[in-house]
Amino acid sequence: MKKIVLEFISFLLMFTFLFSQEQFMQQVQDSWDKTFPKNQNTLVKKVSFKNRFGIKLIGDLYFPKNFKEDKKYIGIAISGPYGAVKEQASGLYAQEFASRGFIALAFDPSFTGESDGEPRAVSSPDINAEDFMASVDFLSNYKNVDSEKIAVIGICGFGGYAIYASISDPRIKVTIASTMYDMPRVLANGYDDIMTEEARYKKKEELSKQRTKDFLNDDYETEPGLPGFLRGDEPEFVKDYYMYYKLKRGYHKRSINSNGGWTKANPINVMSASLFNNARDIKNAVLLVHGEKAHSRYFSEYVFGKLRGENKELFIVKDASHVDLYDNMKKIPFDKIEKFIKKYMNR
Repeated sequence: MKKIVLEFISFLLMFTFLFSQEQFMQQVQDSWDKTFPKNQNTLVKKVSFKNRFGIKLIGDLYFPKNFKEDKKYIGIAISGPYGAVKEQASGLYAQEFASRGFIALAFDPSFTGESDGEPRAVSSPDINAEDFMASVDFLSNYKNVDSEKIAVIGICGFGGYAIYASISDPRIKVTIASTMYDMPRVLANGYDDIMTEEARYKKKEELSKQRTKDFLNDDYETEPGLPGFLRGDEPEFVKDYYMYYKLKRGYHKRSINSNGGWTKANPINVMSASLFNNARDIKNAVLLVHGEKAHSRYFSEYVFGKLRGENKELFIVKDASHVDLYDNMKKIPFDKIEKFIKKYMNR
């Protein structure tokens, strides 16, 4: 009789496990709307959560295919590039790390993609840093994530915002900034800091007038964004952006960079911010990853000089451009990033 009871209990436990797995699989997305091939060693489902500004964010949560309900995993929140959506580079990163045994969240920042927020196509250093912290809120409370082992990865402009969030949030145990932009700096000073003080003031006058116009018209004019075709004389990095965002390789219907531009007045909300004044306060680990040939490399080099501690590292990828670190699987140093995350999560 005792043997029969034990066998029945064992059957119930197995049935419960299989039923919970089936429930999970029902939540996994059936349609594939990403710009990168699906990795059959991962699972993904749509999730939502709110930031402290009350904006609902939408993300794709990636799991290892052999995901176990009774196990805790390292969690990674990923966003960027600036003007992209989770179906582009951040989703690629998330899927790759899920295939390596992490639970990884790729999310659309406020005012972009499937996330809420009005008007559309605007950014804010404070709100976008809060987006990262809200993603940590979500992962910290997700039953299969170890709340003491959470990393963030920011790509391009969101590399800067990831570091900005990490200054305030010690729950972020590891921060990775890949092919980072300092958006306030580039919008205020131009590339390579060539904008004069007079030119910057004139730009602010134009932007403030645009705000007045937008209010009058109850509408928000947008920039044209990337060109519809290449003439051939564009800077190399513009050609790279075009080849990623405008062509099949990286085009997505919800991506700002694929379909137009940010609102014209958007820079006025960004250009006066200083993201890294208190970067020395980050006690947890930071890895800056940048391409050797990237036009944006100077942003990471500057920030690295502001950081303190032996758990900070600048890793330069040989022969890589800025956009190579969006989707070039041969150039993105996933092994290096994984090793760095695990090293500092185990301390």
